[in-house]
Amino acid sequence: MNPAQKALWYIESHLAGPLTLDEISAIAGVSRFHLVRAFAAATGYSVMRYVRARRLSNAARALGAGAPDILSLALDADYSSHEAFTRAFRDHFGITPEMVRSGTCLDRLKLQEPIVMISTALDHLKPPRFETGKALLVAGIGERCTHENEGAFIPNLWQRFNQTIDHVPGRVGKVAYGVCCNADDAGNFDYVAAVEVTDFSDLPREFQRVRIPEQKYAVFTHTEHISTIRRTVHTIWNHWLPASGMKAADAPSFERYDEKFDPATGNGGLEIWIPVRE
Repeated sequence: MNPAQKALWYIESHLAGPLTLDEISAIAGVSRFHLVRAFAAATGYSVMRYVRARRLSNAARALGAGAPDILSLALDADYSSHEAFTRAFRDHFGITPEMVRSGTCLDRLKLQEPIVMISTALDHLKPPRFETGKALLVAGIGERCTHENEGAFIPNLWQRFNQTIDHVPGRVGKVAYGVCCNADDAGNFDYVAAVEVTDFSDLPREFQRVRIPEQKYAVFTHTEHISTIRRTVHTIWNHWLPASGMKAADAPSFERYDEKFDPATGNGGLEIWIPVRE
């Protein structure tokens, strides 16, 4: 059972009790950092966002069935007060708990059903090579990536960056990088479409700057169309890494696009560099 499957099983079987990311990570047998990446790759959700959505959905069903005590539902959903629960409920569904209890049809609410893991892993993942990557200075255009915007903004970000890529001061070589860095426990991270530069001194203000330290990497080759990259990433984090005996290092990971990649068609392949430690 991979880390995301273990986490889903534990969440669903302990939804009525306290749940923390540390606790779920321990059950999954991986670090917080690893679980956040693995769970997102497998489900499209952050761990605790999924927990929150499941609890609020259960509360909505109870309200729709006429549950009289909203405070009890709040406590069951791990909220400390009626006010905190109402705020979270309204932010999630767009209406208040009282409105649901008064007769608003549940069909109008986007309830989070339990995710049943269907393996979408690759049947065969080519073994990685291992490299100690040199320290890099990269610069480009970046945004904060969340599970709500990832699918939409990353292709658009590359389109914008490809219009300026030839005008980056101090550019080194022809390789482009899709850098994932500054991740948090909610599964959000900065994604930067970038190129290597000699230094940061002459860069226009609109460019983001990332220092990538010297680091050991497992390097995977993704040969299919760029649209299928998520399946490869899911296989790496949920299947290869747990079985490898290695651990994910808390450092930037990145996609490496050389001259064989065609940004106009998405063909040509790329490499995925995952930071690892023994």
